[in-house]
Amino acid sequence: MGTITRAFANNITTSGVFTSSAFNNDSFDNVTAVPSGSVTTGDMVLVSSATASSSASIEFTLGDYKEYKFFLVNIHPANDNIGFEFNFSTDNGSNYNVTKTSTFHRAYHNEAGAGAVLEYQGAHDLAQSTAYQDIITQAGNDADQASSGYIHIFNPSNSVFVKHYIGQMSTITYHDYNINNFFAGYANTTSALTNIKFQMDSGNIDDGKILMFGVN
Repeated sequence: MGTITRAFANNITTSGVFTSSAFNNDSFDNVTAVPSGSVTTGDMVLVSSATASSSASIEFTLGDYKEYKFFLVNIHPANDNIGFEFNFSTDNGSNYNVTKTSTFHRAYHNEAGAGAVLEYQGAHDLAQSTAYQDIITQAGNDADQASSGYIHIFNPSNSVFVKHYIGQMSTITYHDYNINNFFAGYANTTSALTNIKFQMDSGNIDDGKILMFGVN
C-alpha cells in the first residue's frame, strides 16, 4: 500500500468515519454556497426595508428578535434645515407616544475646515417624555445632501425590562457642516414595543432607504 493511501486510511475508522486527526484547520476557502438550514443564535436577518418617495413617514412592525438593527441610507428631506425622528408604539401603531429618557451629543465640522466642536445637546435629549426622539438635526435638502447611520433596539418584546436603544447619524447640514450625532436612551415601559415610526419633524421624507435587520 502506497504512502498516500496509508496516510488516508489512518484517518478513517473501521466503520468508515473520519477521525478528528483528519482535520487540522477549521476554516474553508472558496466556498460558493452555504447549505440551507435554520437560523441560529447570533444570525442577523433582513426582516424588512422601505424606500421613501415624498413619504410622510415610514413605519415598521417589531417582533420577537432579541435585537433590531436599522440602517438608514441617504435620508433626504423635502424641506431645508430639518430634523429626523422616531417614536415607538405599544398598541400596534395606533399611538406613538412611549415614554423615553435619553441623552444626545454631537461633533461637527465645517467643509471649509472651521468650527470643529464636540458638545452635549440638551435640546435633543428626553427626560420621561413621550415626544419623538431626534436623531438628525439641521439636515440640508440640496441635491447632494443626505444623512446616513444606524439604530440598535434591544429586546423590544420583553415584558420585564425597559427597552434600550443606541444610535449614530452622519448628516450634511443645510449650511455645509458635517454633524455626527450620537444618541442613546430607553423606552420606559415593560410593555412590548410593537412598532417604530420614522418621520421628519416638518415636511416629507423626499428620498432614502431604511433597512430593518433582526438578530437572534
